[in-house]
Amino acid sequence: MAVFKLIPCLVLFALFSFDVGVAHPGFGFGWGSNGPSIGRTFSSGLFPQFYQFSCPQADEIVMTVLEKAIARNPRMAASLLRLHFHDCFVQGCDASILLDDSATIRSEKNAGPNKNSIKGFEVIDEIKAKLEQVCPQIVSCADILALAARGSTILSGGPSWELPLGRRDSTTASLNGANTNIPAPNSTIQNLLTMFQRKGLNQEDLVSLSGGHTIGVARCTTFKQRLYNQNGNNQPDETLERSYYYGLRSICPPTGGDNNISPLDLASPARFDNTYFKLILWGKGLLTSDQVLLTGNVGNTVELVKAYAEDESLFFKQFAKSMINMGNIQPLTGINGEIRENCHVIN
Repeated sequence: MAVFKLIPCLVLFALFSFDVGVAHPGFGFGWGSNGPSIGRTFSSGLFPQFYQFSCPQADEIVMTVLEKAIARNPRMAASLLRLHFHDCFVQGCDASILLDDSATIRSEKNAGPNKNSIKGFEVIDEIKAKLEQVCPQIVSCADILALAARGSTILSGGPSWELPLGRRDSTTASLNGANTNIPAPNSTIQNLLTMFQRKGLNQEDLVSLSGGHTIGVARCTTFKQRLYNQNGNNQPDETLERSYYYGLRSICPPTGGDNNISPLDLASPARFDNTYFKLILWGKGLLTSDQVLLTGNVGNTVELVKAYAEDESLFFKQFAKSMINMGNIQPLTGINGEIRENCHVIN
């Protein structure tokens, strides 16, 4: 009898112990001593083992789809990384960027920074469809975006990180937020710092996350101003290295050609490495928002650019930490939000 009396107590203790782990997911769910990078306390309600029992195949399914998608189109890795960034900077990491226009939704896809620019929706849809077959209404679209961003980084040669999971999907979107909260390619260094600080991110996060531009391309419309009229005087940006400047002019004429593209990292555009920072030091950052990390002369950004250019492992380590920080921006957890069956529409 004493044994049977003891069982309820043990069950209660086990439940209480698990609740502590959830409330403080840094306990027991941080980077292990054998882990690849540095740990931090995860945002309340998020922890890496969130799907350990409900959908243990989740990451494997994501990676299988990504491997095929990126093999077909290496630029897809950058597109998926950017999709997660643009999602998190507008009302948090809640997959609001995936919602289509409807009677109640004004889609963020139509915002200036996103329209005719963000890509990768079909890959997210394929991942979601495969997950729904195996684990129906378990894995959120918001977590799929976070998993796809990490997987794309890994498959491009970049770092991995222990990814906190458990985000839920929004039932709203913010077209206005997408127009005002996503940093513009012609941002000044102070603009960038202010916008990142509003999201709880610091200078290390700004510079390391900008390093995501080591993969991918940009349209002429995002940097043409630097070539022909940087300061309203019909002159180019004097910080552009001359041969690089002339090369960009051949891609982007003064009129037309707005959708022509140039790699953000001309040396290794499909490989995730620290060349992006070396190029900035050589005056070959493509966007104003890239080059001002060096020329803006505010805070520690110059020192960080130089440090990451010199030490790729340092950049990888900070990028991993900063991706966790960004992924923790205002997640919906618990009973907030929903798990969408279709990432494009609310249930």
